[in-house]
Amino acid sequence: MTENLAEQYALRMVNIEKYFGRVCALRNISLEVGRNEIVGLIGDNGAGKSTVVKILSGVFPPTSGELYVAGRKVDFNAYSVKRAHEYGIETVYQDKSLGEKQVLWRNFFIGRQVTNQLGFIDVRKEREIANEIMLNMIGFRGRGITVDSKVSKLSGGERQGIAIGRAMYFEAELIVLDEPTVALSLKEVGKVLNFVRQIKAGGKACIYISHNIQDVYEIADRFIILDRGEVVGNLLKGDITREDLDTFLLDYAHGLQDKEEA
Repeated sequence: MTENLAEQYALRMVNIEKYFGRVCALRNISLEVGRNEIVGLIGDNGAGKSTVVKILSGVFPPTSGELYVAGRKVDFNAYSVKRAHEYGIETVYQDKSLGEKQVLWRNFFIGRQVTNQLGFIDVRKEREIANEIMLNMIGFRGRGITVDSKVSKLSGGERQGIAIGRAMYFEAELIVLDEPTVALSLKEVGKVLNFVRQIKAGGKACIYISHNIQDVYEIADRFIILDRGEVVGNLLKGDITREDLDTFLLDYAHGLQDKEEA
């Protein structure tokens, strides 16, 4: 790893493979995510998106390959969800990232509490930080919602905003958003996309995973396309229209690309 690469990329996956028994879930996955870049990870069901996310987030190791985060090579023998956080990888799942019955400020610090000199949780400090994140980091100004509001009172888009703000606060090198707009209304989708823009505005990198091509195309700088565990496309937004991206994906879904390659 050269110094230039270390400075250029928030994430590099090099020849990553994952087998479950004899079944190959990922084959020779090599991809990069630049600092201050939003990459849309696209693929049909079974393409390998979830497997990529689980490897990045430390749920399980790959069978082979290398992973670099901000130029640091990951040791898969000691990699875990906790270590992924230490490397600066934060994953925000569809609707499972927050505690429903907990107030917002507690959700910001679950598992990573701020403590005082005696080792007790510093409630006042946590509330102050949570309020700062809500107002200034993600521009969260929902009417009647404070750091003492319960998650159950929030809309789907607002919940995703809180989860994204939490990831940004913990100095993530890379924020992975796994289907963040599933089952949301158009208005709520707009809120989430605005929160995602704050990731880039904050100088962070993001992998945005979604089946909704319109959302992906609007928010991403580049598109990486998976098909049956392999990278089949790496396209800059400026090089492809949304209509052509739709056509590219439909060709794979209908097996047309396989016929052309044969």
